[in-house]
Amino acid sequence: MNDKNEQKSTEAGPRKALSFFESMLVPGETIQASTIQRRLFALIHRRTMVTATSGRLIGMTRGIFGGFTPIDMRWQDIKTAQIKAGIFGSKLTVTGLTQPDLASGGSMRAFEFTGLRKADAQAVYRICQAQEQAWREKRRLRELEELRAKSGGFQGNVGGSSSIAEEEPTERLRKAKAMLEQGLISDSEYETIKARVIGQL
Repeated sequence: MNDKNEQKSTEAGPRKALSFFESMLVPGETIQASTIQRRLFALIHRRTMVTATSGRLIGMTRGIFGGFTPIDMRWQDIKTAQIKAGIFGSKLTVTGLTQPDLASGGSMRAFEFTGLRKADAQAVYRICQAQEQAWREKRRLRELEELRAKSGGFQGNVGGSSSIAEEEPTERLRKAKAMLEQGLISDSEYETIKARVIGQL
């Protein structure tokens, strides 16, 4: 039985689980892609589901007698995402930090979701990869900020720009935020400006 035929024959369970996913969403959060474990890999338990939203990755296991156990990771906490496509299904492996308030110093946790429908799993993986790349530079800058804070801060002119030193930090950040909201600079550029300003404090 291929993925398409299997999907047609097992709609009730996934629909119920998807409605539970939707009930977990915060205001403004949307589901971008989802995948479910193929029945072949869930002969003695109920199938696992994985959903990528606009703000996080959510995995869900369902109990034999009902109920759901969700596991979620914010995009900014994810360090790596890998996928391995097998003959009958795909395995998605995701690792992330256990201390979301710090960019460094936290231990790692890993989750594996096996036997996923291939096409849907690849869609979730692509979102994971895009988010990982987007947050990689932000995390690097955040780690630099944390290192500066641990060493007592950095005094001086970052990057040789005298305009940063001459202008009030709050005003500089306000202008950068306004430019970000207007689409004049990217998230990465905004984080770079913020890191430079904070580095002067």
